[in-house]
Amino acid sequence: MRILQLDVNRIEYEPIEPESKVYESGSEKSNSVDDALVLFVAIENGDNEADASKAIKEAVEFTGKLKRGNMVIYPFAHLSSNLEEPQRAMNLFHYMVKEAEKSGLKVSHAPFGWNKSLKLDVKGHPLAEMSRYYGMGAKVVQKAKKHTYDTSLAKKSDWSGLPDGDHRTIAERQNLFSFQEVSQGMVYWHPNGYILYDQLMRFIRDKLDEYGYQMVATPIMANTALWHISGHIDHYRENMFVFDANSQEVGLKPMNCPFAMLLFKARKWSYRDLPLRLADFDKLYRNEISGALSGLFRVRELTQDDAHIFMRDDQVEDEINAMLRFVNEMYGIFKLEYKAKLSTMPDSHMGDEATWEKATNDLIQAMKANNIKYEVKEKEGAFYGPKIDIDVKDSLGREWQCATIQLDYQLPQRFDLSYTGEDGKEHMPIVLHRVVYGSLERFLAILIEHLQGKFPTWLAPTQVRVLPISDKANAYAEEVSKRLKEQHVRVELDSSNKTLQYKIRDGQTQQIPYMVILGEKEAESQMISVRSRSGKQKMGIRLEEFVASLKEEIGSRRGELML
Repeated sequence: MRILQLDVNRIEYEPIEPESKVYESGSEKSNSVDDALVLFVAIENGDNEADASKAIKEAVEFTGKLKRGNMVIYPFAHLSSNLEEPQRAMNLFHYMVKEAEKSGLKVSHAPFGWNKSLKLDVKGHPLAEMSRYYGMGAKVVQKAKKHTYDTSLAKKSDWSGLPDGDHRTIAERQNLFSFQEVSQGMVYWHPNGYILYDQLMRFIRDKLDEYGYQMVATPIMANTALWHISGHIDHYRENMFVFDANSQEVGLKPMNCPFAMLLFKARKWSYRDLPLRLADFDKLYRNEISGALSGLFRVRELTQDDAHIFMRDDQVEDEINAMLRFVNEMYGIFKLEYKAKLSTMPDSHMGDEATWEKATNDLIQAMKANNIKYEVKEKEGAFYGPKIDIDVKDSLGREWQCATIQLDYQLPQRFDLSYTGEDGKEHMPIVLHRVVYGSLERFLAILIEHLQGKFPTWLAPTQVRVLPISDKANAYAEEVSKRLKEQHVRVELDSSNKTLQYKIRDGQTQQIPYMVILGEKEAESQMISVRSRSGKQKMGIRLEEFVASLKEEIGSRRGELML
């Protein structure tokens, strides 16, 4: 049994038509549920009622910790390729529903055996998305640790049949990245794709310097005792890669927070040292169910543009203000619309209400100062403090939770962090956890689909392609390419014997911003003709003029082309 567990603001589903010979009847009504724990369930061959009872018991316990009153159980066969036969699976599914109803929760279930439309708004906290294995699924995971190498696994994932605008289809066309069966959920960046990845990293690094951050890096793994201190192990163990090493239980890190606490704890700090802004781009590893993996949107190896700001109480509002300006500048470059959500104190929380009220007001005042409209999500804050989540809207109108700003009063306490105040006494810092892109992989998926592969010149893997019309122009084309490279322009030279029409069409397919077209006339006059991917063309211009305009466009990170 494989379960993808999501803590959602809202789930909506509507049955369309039966997709199996075995399906529920009388369940054709649409449904929507707010503030629920959703269990996407795949029942596998050999699963039984004991497995189902264990899964529901743990889900009910987790629902209690989240203070949710609603649970939605949703049959989702796509999580596994080892499915139980339909009638038995449906019976076991209904057994799970009845077990959940015994808890006193309000339980809904999507109809078994139906093709359904689905909309989800997942909450933006670290434990909002978790995958779990039970019964046969757990045994398969254990068995997989002992399997011998099968050469049939050394193959690329098949993306045939995906929509033309899907980021994986665009990646195939533009040679950006791939996934391999031997490394499920982990990205193989091709040269073109790595340029996108690297340019986004460079862009935000520039902003980090501007906003006074310091870059750090921490180990890829640690003894699981670290996550016992932070409290993550109680909720997140099944999503971690945990193994034995020299008689120690260690885990690959799924998040950076505990490591940042250790960095702060490594030395003494004065109130004059704060705020301390530590940023890192370390790889994170989360053991997602293979069936839940979805291109760059959901991966097992990911990179966050993570940061932890250690600050005094009187610095909180200024730091949140700066963070909101940071987000606005970053998203403005990509012309991404966004909205903010304020999550307030939950019933189960750390700290006194007066501290929570001040922290919440700090968030509100910062949003007002930055003219940001927001909606309030009552009692949806993390147990350690209130937070702001930022949802971005792509060109298709879909919303994705990316940036988050979270005030933390718990981890500094659990790790016994302190700084020496102006009064000479020890004080506990407040920590602001924040990301802007969120997962760099997910942000790139959003960006690829939002732009449909038409990257602005500063970001485009190839910025200029030089196209000589005939062999007589080849020498001049090589000179032009060389001079562009000397100016740090990413340039390709296509001196093949294909027709000009073919070369231009291929450049447009690759969404290359500019094509420099050179014939005998241009070689003799030492001029160039430039064609943009939109089809606009300018003839008889000096190379120096083009380079100057190009460098200004790249340096300013403009979204539009000069032609």
